[in-house]
Amino acid sequence: MDTERQTGYQLMGGAHTVRRLVEVFYPKVQADPLLAPLFPTDIEPVMEKQYLFLTQFFGGPNLYSEQFGHPMMRGRHMSVPINNERADAWLRCMNEAMIEIDIEDNLRKMLLERLRGSAYHFINTPGDH
Repeated sequence: MDTERQTGYQLMGGAHTVRRLVEVFYPKVQADPLLAPLFPTDIEPVMEKQYLFLTQFFGGPNLYSEQFGHPMMRGRHMSVPINNERADAWLRCMNEAMIEIDIEDNLRKMLLERLRGSAYHFINTPGDH
């Protein structure tokens, strides 16, 4: 298949890699002092939704929409106090997870750039809350 026509989902290796990314990412989130308080103790349901969402977000099957409807991610995050510092922390954890599971540098940078727009779009709180 022509690499230029492949989705991020295909380039990263599909479902197995997305699942692995989520499995490596969330322990980093739970260990981060800025992010951990925002998530429930039982992280499994969050991880499953993130797997479904990232699969779709990176160009794979529309798993999230099939189960939950349109993602409307900004609206779903409005009750969570997100500031620049937390968006940065989330992206840092994602970057570290991508490095840990050996996503190639150029692909990692492309995927993170896609995620960066969303992370900063979710900001709804000024300052260091």
